Amino acid sequence: MENFINGKWTKPQSGNYGNVSNPVTGKVFDKVPHSNLDDVNAVMDAAHEAFKKWKKVPVAERASLQHKGAQLMRDHADELGNLLANELGRPLDACIREITRSADLTDYYAEEGLRLKGEIPLHNIEGERVMVIREPIGVVVSITSFNYPIALLTMKLGAALIAGCTIVSKPSDETPLSTMRLAELFSQAGYPPGVFNVITGRGRDIGDAMVTHKYTSKIAFTGGTSTGQRIGALAAQLGKRFTLELGGQSPVIVCADANLDIAVPAIVKHTFANSGQFCYRVSRIYVHQDIYDEYVARMTEETKKLTIGNQFSGCDMGPIISQKIYKTSEEQTADAKAKGATITTGGERLKGAEFEKGWFFPPTIIADANHSMEIMREETFGPVAAIMKFKTNEEAIALANDSDYGLAAYVFTGELGTGLRIAEELEAGSVWVNNIQRSYHDVPFGGVKQSGVGREKGRYGIESYTELKTIYYSY
Repeated sequence: MENFINGKWTKPQSGNYGNVSNPVTGKVFDKVPHSNLDDVNAVMDAAHEAFKKWKKVPVAERASLQHKGAQLMRDHADELGNLLANELGRPLDACIREITRSADLTDYYAEEGLRLKGEIPLHNIEGERVMVIREPIGVVVSITSFNYPIALLTMKLGAALIAGCTIVSKPSDETPLSTMRLAELFSQAGYPPGVFNVITGRGRDIGDAMVTHKYTSKIAFTGGTSTGQRIGALAAQLGKRFTLELGGQSPVIVCADANLDIAVPAIVKHTFANSGQFCYRVSRIYVHQDIYDEYVARMTEETKKLTIGNQFSGCDMGPIISQKIYKTSEEQTADAKAKGATITTGGERLKGAEFEKGWFFPPTIIADANHSMEIMREETFGPVAAIMKFKTNEEAIALANDSDYGLAAYVFTGELGTGLRIAEELEAGSVWVNNIQRSYHDVPFGGVKQSGVGREKGRYGIESYTELKTIYYSY
């Protein structure tokens, strides 16, 4: 594939390409550009020119186009899902669900954009009015991680487009193809050239240039904490807006009166979805001492039921995307074991003909954990979870908050008041009590501490792509 710039496929001025491989087989099945600074200038120029007209398009027309784009996502969900399954290795059904769910979010943003309003304060001064209006912020650079390429993009794309911004997307090197095809579909929906562009390349080659470019008004980033910190620092120096959705090390507290028939399946499902490769997965589990042994036994049993294989086999889990990401799971498991933890299931790379060409790490449970272990302090981004016992709810809250991260947290308890009190005490952008659902489209999503800056989804997400302007009008 080529870069998608100004409504057409465009060969990179660098002349260089990189491979896209199937993480199950290791087989190369496509190539994408390794762009350079000339390519960055070309795509930013296109987005800047398109913005001049796009910002003046009535919101109702933008919403109509956005609904058409969302419908095309549904119409091509099987195609996009297969692309995503091949480049990511996630089971096909889950990939198709990502596409349809992202289409729902795109539709939601279209409708929510129609409800944005300004205001006129009632100062009651004769011959004068003051108006507060919202204007689109400008050209948005979207930089996203490999793990949910379409979901993470549409969290930014749908908000930016309905607000009147144009967007330049740089997807991950590992999973760029689904994003590139999505841009083509939006062009088919009727979006003007230059409104939605995609450029691929290595971050070290073009990342800084995209962030600091004179036409960049906002950077919307989802990815690793260290990279996000660098982007935030560069953007702040130049007065550019940014939203950062960064790493997570999400805790769950299982109180003594928790219903384990609900807690165990919910935690297992959320911990090991997408082979553990997402930022708000359960990483560390604090269980009251009175039910600790039972909980460990039941979670281990439930985890052993998960199946691992290739993305088209109907399994529960596929491989980890790359050796680099895989390495963390292996190292953190070894660290915990060396410090006295017990591995109740998993813990070693899977072997055999089916697994030899991919980075397959089994769903792994680490019992008898403590905060000296890396698994309790650092992000894993893999199918490993650790369990630690606690005596009091106050102790559990302190342990859960003893982290540099604060993206999500979870509580299971039989007493509603206890659940609400713990939720209020936990330092996280989102807290689930007595179940774990996907994050809803109409409420904000984002983190505190080192887990990010700003919020996505809901009207909050759209507002972050606008600037407030105050107009003083005398007559």
